[in-house]
Amino acid sequence: MCIFCDIVNNKLPSRKLYEDDDFLVIMDAFPKSRGHTLILTKEHYEEFDEMPEELASKLIVLAHKMVKKLKVLDMDGYNIVNNNKPISGQEVPHVHFHIVPRYNNEKEPVFTISEPIEMDLDEIYELITKN
Repeated sequence: MCIFCDIVNNKLPSRKLYEDDDFLVIMDAFPKSRGHTLILTKEHYEEFDEMPEELASKLIVLAHKMVKKLKVLDMDGYNIVNNNKPISGQEVPHVHFHIVPRYNNEKEPVFTISEPIEMDLDEIYELITKN
């Protein structure tokens, strides 16, 4: 069972900020910062690239609208994060975007990879662009 599907289907309570036919926006129950918000797809998709392109586009537009709405919190910046698969930090296998307001008094970034890795950038570029 998917906890986000349960929230979308009103089987679990949430603090709803926005809802339409495709998405539900809620306050994160375990926030990383003041105003941490989640955008959930109503239909269950495990990963962002499984979504139809039109729905993915709508999600980005909604994230833009929600950031504007969250400006009432006087945030100094924000992160918009989407994790796919456990290796990336995805804890719930249901597409969701985090909007994490950031404030100047915070000490660390919310999501970090501390050091760049060494790699052959030309080789990676060729792999990506040849298809």
